[in-house]
Amino acid sequence: MRRMMLAAGAAAVLGFAPGGPTAWADDAPAKIDAPKKPDGKDAPDLPPFPADATVKQVTHVGGKTLNYTVTVGSLPVRDDKGKKTAEVVFTAYVLDGPREGRPVTFAFNGGPGASSVYLNLGAIGPKRIQFGAQGDAPSDSAALIDNAGTWLDFTDLVFIDPVGTGYSRSLVDPEQTKKDFFQVKPDIAYLSRIVFDWLVKNGRAASPKYVVGESYGGFRAPAIAHYLQGQMGVAPKGVIMVSPCLDGHLGAAEDISPLPWIVDLPSMAAANLERQGKALTPDALAEVEAYARGEFAVDLMKGAVDPAAVARLADKVSRYAGLDPAMVRRMGGRVDSRTFLRELYREQGKLASIYDSNVTTWDPYPWSVGQRAGDPILDAIIAPTTSAMVDFTTRTVGWKVEGRYNALSFAVNAAWEPGWFQSIDSAGDLRQAVATDGKLKALIVHGYDDLSCPYFASRLLVDQMPPMGGPDRVQLKVYPGGHMFYSRPSSQAAFRRDVMAVYGGQ
Repeated sequence: MRRMMLAAGAAAVLGFAPGGPTAWADDAPAKIDAPKKPDGKDAPDLPPFPADATVKQVTHVGGKTLNYTVTVGSLPVRDDKGKKTAEVVFTAYVLDGPREGRPVTFAFNGGPGASSVYLNLGAIGPKRIQFGAQGDAPSDSAALIDNAGTWLDFTDLVFIDPVGTGYSRSLVDPEQTKKDFFQVKPDIAYLSRIVFDWLVKNGRAASPKYVVGESYGGFRAPAIAHYLQGQMGVAPKGVIMVSPCLDGHLGAAEDISPLPWIVDLPSMAAANLERQGKALTPDALAEVEAYARGEFAVDLMKGAVDPAAVARLADKVSRYAGLDPAMVRRMGGRVDSRTFLRELYREQGKLASIYDSNVTTWDPYPWSVGQRAGDPILDAIIAPTTSAMVDFTTRTVGWKVEGRYNALSFAVNAAWEPGWFQSIDSAGDLRQAVATDGKLKALIVHGYDDLSCPYFASRLLVDQMPPMGGPDRVQLKVYPGGHMFYSRPSSQAAFRRDVMAVYGGQ
């Protein structure tokens, strides 16, 4: 499971590839704070960011007309001596009218290296484009339309792009950038400060506050909520984790631990059910979930020295996942995600996406032993989201800036601290945040077909949490679809209803 995210597509709408944009040099401002290139010379002389820009817009949701103000701008990051070390760009949507008592939600995507465009223009912002589903293509229209799944009718929204993503940029040299921004703990600290600074700048310190994150942003969300509570004096009322990875340890010791295989199997089974035209529901997955945490785990631990156990694994896994029993037997019942995705459509000459295994594209190297092409979803989402966000920011809002917009930065991902993934323990932050505030509510949401961040990992983690109040305090919801299940209108609508319950019907 985790091994496949590192090899084929990262923990948060981000894959790995050589090259890619830098996070510091070409987009740095000029003069005093300009970073140094490795050869010691100053970075290119570029103008500073413009002042914040605003525009009035209208959208429609649930039969209501919403008038709101969009602001695109930046906030500084400063070191202990007050020197500005980075500029973080945000996009804020604030409903026109009274603000007293109105919630404000801070949104983060993941990667690390992903901007917030995917939650913004795909899931919860007032406007959207279509991406992430079967048949979507990079050349599809980037024109924005009203988003029926937006949260703007019950909360204002602030989308934050971490350093090196979107237009956000570091103002220090590459090594200092890695220390200040590309490690787990500093990442949570400076982004929490950005939340605090936005609240102060906009006079919203007394507003109800919520945090939402997708994928690696799903790790950020509870970690930021806990940091805000304990370090910044800001108490969120709720945290929403979208297709999250909450614990990087689940993929460790895969040769002896059954956990990496346990968390993948239900998502493989879900994909197989959907290919058969069957509905994905909790009842439909109950049998394989019970098998995964029971007989499957026991037989995996028995190992290859027990032929009967291997035979049982081959029979059950091939039936649930829809794979060739002989192949499953050769693999000892341990079918990794990449093999699963390659074998599903090999005879059709197609590849399946790790983000949603029922989204496919043609395999340009069908006779290669291993996959040589990119991910079908990942390759298709960068162009439309980049085009849409750049056009919206520079033309519609009028925040005109020189520099490249990084919807996904492979260089940022590659620059992160070695072993960062295994250091993730956001489940611990979630426990502590819930324990600290008896009124805080948490919602974890997944798509059944997602193999980059399988829903069953969150199921196992939530089941190990002590109650700490009523059953509605920490909830797990799973919808048809994959990592970006919100690309399906029915799943996005169900997601919106579940989130509204967390906000108390605001």
